[in-house]
Order: sequence, then C-alpha cells, then structure tokens
Amino acid sequence: MGNNDEQRMAGATYVYVSNSESEDISVFRMDRIDPMDEAACALAAVQTVPAGGAIMPMALSPDRRRLYAALRSQPYCVVSFAIDPLNGRLTELGRAPLAGSMAYIATDAAGRYLLGASYGGNLLAVNRIGDDGVAGGVQQIVGTGPNAHAIRASADNRFVFAALLGADQLVRLDFDASTGQLAEVPVPAWTLPAGSGPRHFVFSADERFVYVLDELDGKLQALAFDRARGAVQLIQSVSILPPDFHGDKPWGADLHLTPDGRFLYASERTSSTLAAFRVEADTGKLERIGTYGTQKQPRGFNIDPSGRYLFAVGQLSPVMSVYRIDGQTGALHETGQYPVGKGANWVEVVRG
Repeated sequence: MGNNDEQRMAGATYVYVSNSESEDISVFRMDRIDPMDEAACALAAVQTVPAGGAIMPMALSPDRRRLYAALRSQPYCVVSFAIDPLNGRLTELGRAPLAGSMAYIATDAAGRYLLGASYGGNLLAVNRIGDDGVAGGVQQIVGTGPNAHAIRASADNRFVFAALLGADQLVRLDFDASTGQLAEVPVPAWTLPAGSGPRHFVFSADERFVYVLDELDGKLQALAFDRARGAVQLIQSVSILPPDFHGDKPWGADLHLTPDGRFLYASERTSSTLAAFRVEADTGKLERIGTYGTQKQPRGFNIDPSGRYLFAVGQLSPVMSVYRIDGQTGALHETGQYPVGKGANWVEVVRG
C-alpha cells in the first residue's frame, strides 16, 4: 500500500453495526467517489467480526481507539476491540463479565470506567477499564426502579444520569471519577407522566440542554440542564410520530444530535421513520423539519463526526440506509443502501 492510500484510509470514516441475530459486527469504510463533491460518497465493506453471542449495545472510548460491545445472551459480557486507525478493522482484546443483560453501555468522560444499564435486571453497573483500554470486571452494582434503559455521564464527570423506562424517571447519581464509584441511591432528576417510558437521552454539546426520547408515548422532551446542580427542567415536549401515524402504539427507539448541535433526529419503530428537528441555539427548543421513511423497525442509527451523514439500520431489515444531511435545512437525502447482518440494531461511527 502506498503512502497516499495509507493517508486516505487513515482519514476515512468507519461505520460499525452490531447484528444481534447473526451475532457479529459489520465494518464499513466511507469512500469519496468524486474528489470534487464531498456529498458523493459510498461505503465499502471492510470486515465482519464474529461476536459469539447476541451483540447489541456498543460504545466508543473518548479517544476513539477502542470499541466496546455488550452481549445480551449468556454469559453476559463486554467485548473490547482495538480500532486500527489505518483501516478501521477491529481486533478483539478481551472479554469481561457484565452484571446483567445491558440495554445500554457508555464510558465515563475520562474513559476509565464502563457504565451499563440493565433493562431486565433493574440495575446500573460499573466496570473498570484498564490503562490498555480493555474493560475488566464489575466493580459496582446499583439497584434502580424498573427497566433501566440508558446511562450517560456528564461532561465534567460529576454526575451519571440514567433513564428508567418502567419508572418514568430520569435519575441522577453522584459519580466519583477517581474511584469510579456511583452514589448508592439514584435521585430522581425529573419524573415524566405515567406511561411515557423514557428510553434514550443525549446532552447538547455545551450541556445546556438534555433531550429525552420516550419509547411508549411517541414524545421527545427538551430539558434545560443546570450543570452546577445536575438539575433539569422541562422546556418543551414534541411528538416524533409522523402526521399520518396509524399504528397501535408508538415505539420510540433512538436519538442523536449533529456534532454542531443544530439538528436532532429520532427513530420510531412502529412507523419505521426518522423524525428530524431544528434546534434553536438560544432556547434549546425544537422545530420539526420533517419525517423520513427508513429501514423496518429502526432500533438504532448514528451520525458521522462531520455531521454530514446519518446511518440507519432496522432490526427487521437486511440493509443499512445512508443519508446525506443538508447542512442548511437538516433535511435527509438517502444516498445508498448496504447489506448488514441479521438483527441490526446499533451503529457507531469513527473518523480514522
């Protein structure tokens, strides 16, 4: 391989898709097919990595050198992978037990600990991450209300928040970043209306706002975030459902902000759609852009670090859709579809 090829691949974007039923990870490289047109890109298959179990949630280390993937079949464990910056390929580094079947995993802000939320176990857990970036064993388990579904640390690493779908709560725990210890008792930061089912949530880049997606009522909640106290306050509630929604019940799944914070997208599984919103910078409020059909039962999707592309998979679809994000309007324009494994459900994206 020549130096030009190495430089091109090192600067490429790599996409990782976990496939729960085929028990593997699909790895893709995004290639520019027209040097004069940044929007003219296509994906090339790089690797299919066996996981040895029902692989679902994944998380990246803050330095993007490690990928962590959780198996939701027994024995429950987290698999640590090294990401080759030259070609995006994954190399397994080790496996460690998890405290249960984790619906969501994430690292703390420093990348020293792996945080997990167990839907069926009604718990949160912390695994230590070694200096080599390999996740180790469980060091703490904290019981919660029913159906913990997502977990994230604040950027300053002072707090950890978790969405409890069955309790209709967003809870807060003090976090000691030096030891990786969570407070033993979660404190409700915000209680939603009964039957909302908060599932996933994201912080804005400046951490002035938090956006919470409900699974059960088709709502997206915009919250003001007080970083000093770790407190939140509702400022807006909007629907992610398409105007012609006729399903038996809403089924919200995932949400992501573009890196610049200007646009937010959410997936809804009953209608197999993506809802797009413009974010008002000063107030954090959301303005609906439109609704876009996508792969069947879109449990997971993600956005590349440039904010130009969105990658969406469906648990009942054999392909992934790639969309170009209009930088002015936030509208989505599908550019291609690519084969993935069976039961595709989670997407992570890395710039090499």
